[in-house]
Amino acid sequence: MTRTNRLKYTSVEICAGAGGQAVGLHNAGFKHAALIEIDKDACQTLRSNIARHEEWDGCRVIEADLREFKPEELGMEPGTLDLLAGGVPCPPFSAAGKQLGADDERDLFPEMLRLVDELEPKAVMIENVRGLLDVKFADYRKDVASRLESMGYEVCYWDLLEAKNYGVPQLRPRAILVAMKPSYAKHFQHSKPEERKLVSVGEALHDSMRARYDSVTDPRADMAFKRWYEKALEGVAPTVVGGSKKHGGADLGPTRAKRAWAELGVCGLGVANEPEDMKDAERDLFAPAGPKLTVTQAALIQGFPEDWKFSGKKTAAYRQVGNAFPPPVAQAVGEQIYAAFEAAAEAERAS
Repeated sequence: MTRTNRLKYTSVEICAGAGGQAVGLHNAGFKHAALIEIDKDACQTLRSNIARHEEWDGCRVIEADLREFKPEELGMEPGTLDLLAGGVPCPPFSAAGKQLGADDERDLFPEMLRLVDELEPKAVMIENVRGLLDVKFADYRKDVASRLESMGYEVCYWDLLEAKNYGVPQLRPRAILVAMKPSYAKHFQHSKPEERKLVSVGEALHDSMRARYDSVTDPRADMAFKRWYEKALEGVAPTVVGGSKKHGGADLGPTRAKRAWAELGVCGLGVANEPEDMKDAERDLFAPAGPKLTVTQAALIQGFPEDWKFSGKKTAAYRQVGNAFPPPVAQAVGEQIYAAFEAAAEAERAS
């Protein structure tokens, strides 16, 4: 995944997690001024990766509870920020939870709207789970849209994007909201980004899985790799899930998801150690259901670049990956916003 545009427009991201949306928007041409996140392991992931990538110079990682965050800390005059983006917590709208919406204490849409009001960015991008688009939340969405409109924004779209349609080898449907100031919105595409080539699990993980089997001296390795690869070419993965900090270790999701992984030759009953840390090849590579994924491989399934590293112990790192927004999807939307900014600038020069 390569950067398509010159780093030209500024962005601030809330609930940045391990950087999925940040990586995608960076590749779309946005220079991050700040990434705001509450989880300490995710913040360390952001800091360590930013330190290793010169193009991210100047990006601040702010470890903070969004409810207590004051936009003055950014040192930005209202109206100077190009893009405010973020993936607000999904539990208030997730079908896996109670779907309490505005009654859920974890609902951070009001905080996002507060920052929009105070920072007055030229564009807003918000990501959440598909459940937010359910009929039961129609009034909630209407209220959010009305609030944005009252602050001088036009909602360009609020729609469902399937990660598999943007080069990500998994399903992962997400509700994406884009709103812009009218002078930019009139240059926006007002429809989903153009779909891209489907990438199978086998294509995404071929080199990584080959290297894992090559790292062991076992006569079964070649046949096991070929058996996995044949299955993994059949399609994309189910949605990778991060799980809750309150429940157990990391695995690849509920029973239905584990069955889908098994059809792709992957054992979903846990997460493997990286090759250099592997202690039990029977568990990690030669389980009857197939190999387990490493954190690095789960990140590849999310669309992260291979050199993006995750801090913390294995379970904490996997949860960062599982809760991330796939970079290629963020990039596709970011490119639409970037194009609208460019068209608006060109129109101004021509006037």
